[in-house]
Amino acid sequence: MSTQIPKTMKAVQVPKTGGPEVLTLAEIPVPTPKDHEVLIKVNWTGTNYIDTYQRSGLYPKPLPFTAGQDAVGTLVSLPKVSMAHTSLPPLQIGQHVLTCQGSAFAEYMVAPWWQVAPIPDGIDLKEGVAMTTTLFTAMYLIRESYEVKKGDWILVRAAAGGVGLLLCQLGKYFGANVIGTVSTPEKAALAKSNGADHILLTSSPSSENVSTILSLTGGKGVHAVYDGVGKDTWEEDFEVVRPKATIVTFGNASGPVPPFAPLKLSPKALKVTRPTLGPFIAEPEDFARYAKEIFDIVQKGGLKFSIHKVYPFSAEGVAQSQMDIASRTTTGKLLIHVSD
Repeated sequence: MSTQIPKTMKAVQVPKTGGPEVLTLAEIPVPTPKDHEVLIKVNWTGTNYIDTYQRSGLYPKPLPFTAGQDAVGTLVSLPKVSMAHTSLPPLQIGQHVLTCQGSAFAEYMVAPWWQVAPIPDGIDLKEGVAMTTTLFTAMYLIRESYEVKKGDWILVRAAAGGVGLLLCQLGKYFGANVIGTVSTPEKAALAKSNGADHILLTSSPSSENVSTILSLTGGKGVHAVYDGVGKDTWEEDFEVVRPKATIVTFGNASGPVPPFAPLKLSPKALKVTRPTLGPFIAEPEDFARYAKEIFDIVQKGGLKFSIHKVYPFSAEGVAQSQMDIASRTTTGKLLIHVSD
């Protein structure tokens, strides 16, 4: 490990659960990597909905903790253990890398070596942040939660959000017909420019949107709903799907979906899944496979990235980014610039 690594660093921490005001900028020790971990100097990070869930206590974590998920940075130390071969290039000190391993709102972070990917030449580091939690999430949703096939009809809720824009693009990339829902005409234009074939406004009556979706799909309904909104759209999801469809509820922007009896699935023989990223990238080759496919699609020009805003690395900057994402008025990725 380089002697240039400082003993302490700045980190945005959550000392107690609550609103954005609980966030503090603290001076804490630079983490010491375990034998299987690498140390990363963080250059860029970004805000995700899960950050607000963890800060509020909806997703409990031991307190205090360093906030954040995504990181793009420079690799400054390698693990002490030998690294198994995967489909990614081997890690080397000085590489620009990405990870979605958490504790990223800090000047340095550690991550298991198999959860870190070298960023190929030619990829903008800011865009690399959009390839972490947001794009890994969109990829597992569309490849495993419900595997999209050519000709499928899919419905993407919050289609102009960070994950929603990528779901629209990936849906088109894999040959689906994409319907999106958004809250404003401006967001509708953005979602359409990112691959959505049809856009509905949530300001329209629910019955009108349901009728439109059924009409677009020949009266059958969609094969899958990707719903990061949660409570407010839950009941409507059951109206717009066809028999044997899948409802993927992956977020709680309007609050968690209510408890329900399995018999609710019976009339249409539906599947419901509530996934989260961790299990999909827990094994070295799983993470490598997703990272490699993401880089391949990006390098082929199959994805473009929308940056909503760059926030300062401070308690106030991170708090504002969390308030902005929770307001459901943002489009694209919310970035935080930590260092050059």
